[in-house]
Amino acid sequence: MENKNIKRVLTIAGSASGGSAGIQADLKTFQEIGVYGMSVITAIVGRHPVTNKNVHPVSVEAIEAQCATAIAHTGIDSLKTGMLFSSSIIHTVSDFLEERQGIHIVVDPVMVGKLDSILLQEEAIQALIEHIIPKASILTPNMKEASILLDNRPILTVEDCRQAAIDLHHEKKKFILVKGGRLEGPAIDILYDGEHLYYIEAPRIPTLNTSGAGCTYSAAITSYLALGDSVFEAVKKAKRFVTHAIHHSISFNENPGPVNQFANRSDESIKLKIFKEEV
Repeated sequence: MENKNIKRVLTIAGSASGGSAGIQADLKTFQEIGVYGMSVITAIVGRHPVTNKNVHPVSVEAIEAQCATAIAHTGIDSLKTGMLFSSSIIHTVSDFLEERQGIHIVVDPVMVGKLDSILLQEEAIQALIEHIIPKASILTPNMKEASILLDNRPILTVEDCRQAAIDLHHEKKKFILVKGGRLEGPAIDILYDGEHLYYIEAPRIPTLNTSGAGCTYSAAITSYLALGDSVFEAVKKAKRFVTHAIHHSISFNENPGPVNQFANRSDESIKLKIFKEEV
């Protein structure tokens, strides 16, 4: 039975074989929020036991085929990009996004992993800046990624995050969300729309098990945008979603464990503090 009320959301990102991040985290988030999730896999992240190779890119032909399938079979109401890895992949995805300008595009500029593993080749950074970021509705860098986008300027404090959001907006003309996951104290993210700064604060959860938090956050924003929320409302709801997921994160061994998207089914205890500043 046809149901046009279900919103369709696409993630273009890497596959994390451990299930904690990337495509896997995105699809879990889509499901929990109640949108129909689809995926285009750009690379497979999994360390080979002999070669020690960690990132295995997907061919451009396979990426083109996945994009075409999503459009032909389902259609898209909003989408996000995550790990793109190489210039050739970026150019392929850019061509696809060029024809999707009528929908919300969330760009999570994935460059470094939880343990500072390289998820975007250095030669591809400029391609990301020139070809993907201009197509975004909202850009969601963490502090390290914001630093890279601003010529490796140190970003260490809330004030640094504030100025980074302003400067990135001046350069990119997008909604900018600088995520303060590496700050000391409360977990403060800063959203800038060109006129107002929003400081969105949640309690910092004392855990190392935050694998997939950034992916989950941007996937949640993408989902709420597809459901019709404004960018500010989508970010606010996504912040609450990811904080619940971190609060109920999972540990399997000594490695940093995954956030738990399922926690949002039963836990609504997280309260946010939001401060607004005119610029």
